[in-house]
Amino acid sequence: MAQILVRDLDSTLLDRLKGQARQHGRSLQGEVKAILEASARLSPSEAREVAEQWRHRLAGRMTSDSALLVREDRER
Repeated sequence: MAQILVRDLDSTLLDRLKGQARQHGRSLQGEVKAILEASARLSPSEAREVAEQWRHRLAGRMTSDSALLVREDRER
């Protein structure tokens, strides 16, 4: 897995990140990783494209109504 190094962080910023990490029950590294992951999510247009690709891949397949399966399972 790749690693990055961020130099010259302001001490105030570092203290805020440490505080956030404590609040979320994470290490500083875990908090920064969570922030980076959240900021790198797909844009709405990218998400639409991925959804369209999946719709295209699944087109024509027979699917069942899961509500019926859940109802059958509950009745057992």
